[in-house]
Amino acid sequence: MIDRNLNILKNFTVLYLEDDKSLLTHTKDILDDFVLKVFAVNTSKEAFEVLENEKINVIISDILLENENGIDFLRTLKEEKNLDIPIILTTAHTDTNYLLDAIKLKVENYIVKPINIKDLLNSLHDILFPIIQAQEIEKNSNVIKTISAITDSKQVEVIKYIIANLNNNNQLIASYTDIMSDISISKPTLIKLFKELAEKNILVKVAHKTYDFNSQELNKF
Repeated sequence: MIDRNLNILKNFTVLYLEDDKSLLTHTKDILDDFVLKVFAVNTSKEAFEVLENEKINVIISDILLENENGIDFLRTLKEEKNLDIPIILTTAHTDTNYLLDAIKLKVENYIVKPINIKDLLNSLHDILFPIIQAQEIEKNSNVIKTISAITDSKQVEVIKYIIANLNNNNQLIASYTDIMSDISISKPTLIKLFKELAEKNILVKVAHKTYDFNSQELNKF
C-alpha cells in the first residue's frame, strides 16, 4: 500500500465542476480540509469565469452536466483556451463512451460515482506530487547556481561530485585521490572543505573512504 502524504495538497487550488448541488457542496466541504481553496461551480460558463480570474492547479469535473457535458468543457479548455491544467473526471458507470473521448484528450484520471473521497484525495496527490518534485528540483538548482556565484568554483565542483556519486544508502565512497583525479583541486583545499562539511554534520566519515551524507542537516541552513 502506498503511503501518501496528503499534506502536500494544502498548497494547491481546485476547480470543481458538478451540477448536482448537494454533491458539489458535500465534496467541497471535505476538500476544503485538505486543499488551499476549492472553487465550486455548476456550469462550464462559471468554470471559465473562475479560470480567467484565479490560478487553478487541478480541475475536477463531472462528465454529464445539465444541458452540457464535461467532455465539451475539456475540449474547449485544451484545444481552444490552450490551458494545460490536470483534470480528474467524475463519471457514472454508463458514461463509457464519453470516457473514450476523455482518453483521447489525455485526462489525468477519472473517479467512478458515487465518489470515494479517499480515491479522490489519492488521485489529487498523484497528480500534484510531480509538480512538488519539479518545484524542489528547480529550487535545488537555484541553490547550486547561487552557491556557484558566491563560492569558490572548485568547492562547488566538489559538492556536485559528492552529490552525483552518492550510493543508495546516501553514502560517498571515495578517497581524496579519487576526487582529485576528476577535479583539479589541491589536497589542502579539499581537506579543508571536507572538514567544514564534517563540522556541520553534512558529510561524516564512517569508515575508510566512506562518508555519510546527511541531507536533512541542510535544512538547518
